[in-house]
Amino acid sequence: MLVEQNKVKTFNIAASLAWLSALFFTSAGAVEFDVASKLVIEQRFFFKDALYEQQFGHSQSSAFIESELYWSWNDGFDSIIFKPFYRVDSQDDNRQHGDIRELAYVHAADDWELRLGIRKEFWGVTEFQHLVDVINQTDGIEDFDGEDKLGQQMVNLSLVKDWGIVDVFLLPGFRERTFASEQGRLRSSLVVDNDNVTYESSAGQQHLDFAIRWAHSIGDFDIGSYWFHGTNREPVLTPSRTPSKLGEELVLQQHYNQMDQLGIDVQATLGEWLWKFEGIYRKTSDDSFIASQAGFEYSIVGIFETNLDLGLLTEYAWDSRGEADLDHSGAVFQNDIFLGTRLAFNDAQSSELLIGIGADLDHSASNFLLEASRRFGDDFKVSVDVRLLQSNDRFDSTYTLRDDDHAQVSVEWYF
Repeated sequence: MLVEQNKVKTFNIAASLAWLSALFFTSAGAVEFDVASKLVIEQRFFFKDALYEQQFGHSQSSAFIESELYWSWNDGFDSIIFKPFYRVDSQDDNRQHGDIRELAYVHAADDWELRLGIRKEFWGVTEFQHLVDVINQTDGIEDFDGEDKLGQQMVNLSLVKDWGIVDVFLLPGFRERTFASEQGRLRSSLVVDNDNVTYESSAGQQHLDFAIRWAHSIGDFDIGSYWFHGTNREPVLTPSRTPSKLGEELVLQQHYNQMDQLGIDVQATLGEWLWKFEGIYRKTSDDSFIASQAGFEYSIVGIFETNLDLGLLTEYAWDSRGEADLDHSGAVFQNDIFLGTRLAFNDAQSSELLIGIGADLDHSASNFLLEASRRFGDDFKVSVDVRLLQSNDRFDSTYTLRDDDHAQVSVEWYF
């Protein structure tokens, strides 16, 4: 059993593991068992010297292993899935950590499904930001794009009706967001303190969150909407002084308030056009706001009479809070536009290329991303990622990352 190390807080899964094991070994019927794993070796290179004195230099080596163990019985109507994860890192102590991404029992019936344990639940349709994705906590030390998530304890009942699918979630055991250490890069000027965390709810991490979601397909439209009540996954970060070896140190203190959030996501497939929209309304004790992300993807199949498919992407982000300021209030994407292109080679090696550019229309700030991947044989995959960040405005959220341009090469071995 994996546990998070070096001040990355985790929760006790012993009871869940014992209960799921007992359920599995006492169940009758033919059993199917599959194991799949991948070992990934990553090398990052930062093009510029570190902006802050405590940070490491240009090179960062890392590796992680992730496995998926799947048991099923009762003709596949009952199953258990287990996905452990562990990473080692040469530079950032906080980035050396483990997590249980999933450990869940699933029972499927004709018109309902019950899921118990630790799971990952993704919501969203847009490419560059996932506003409506609210169930799982962000694993911020994996990357700064918010795509990686920690496992979340849950009880999920899914009801399948003619008029849509209704999912009800009970979410015990809140997970705090992970952040880079003092030595790490891709962080703000102040280090986030993992030892001094406060909550609006007196129940703290044990607050029982709740969510209900409806999703349905109507013609060319895929629609989802939900209500979430519970602990805000985004901490309020406030400068605070904490004791240190040199007296006092200025750090960022995490505070998690309670929130109610309404969300909607819509995707329309109209020929070569894929139209996308995500919108949320969030209310907390501090404020309330509306935010949206909308855009389209236009696909050109077989460009120049080849096997290549080209996708052209455009999205716009708006947030009623306005721009983020130095005390970390406001929004990261409050008036931003994103342009991108996706190239699928449709070859035996599953080669893909994504290039994107984002620009803040209120500041002199932009970012560039390139993601390329190609499979080699049946067991290996190589990926290249490039991130370039430009900002000349100290009030812009990416200003503290302006010297963190980097490239990353990843080699994945599937076994």
